Amino acid sequence: MAKSMTKSAIVAHLAQKTSLSKKQVIDVMDQLATLATKEAKNVFIVPGFGRLVLANRKARMGRNPQTGEPLKIPAKRVVKFRLAKSLKDAVLGKK
Repeated sequence: MAKSMTKSAIVAHLAQKTSLSKKQVIDVMDQLATLATKEAKNVFIVPGFGRLVLANRKARMGRNPQTGEPLKIPAKRVVKFRLAKSLKDAVLGKK
């Protein structure tokens, strides 16, 4: 399995490909994360990359993996990320 890129590797790559310094790239990434956190409740879209959406999960029955005892998992809200179709096609190839 290939290693995933670290934040510092991403920052170095983006700084090399743009005219921004590493500090500026880090600031842009942090601002994007802050904006996504604040706007996720309204659906946050990064064009060409994907969208953050809130989803409601229903309550369901699960089981304790150690004892096998059934237990009720309560309903909750979760954040999901959906890839843009263009990015998915570029990574996986068209069907």
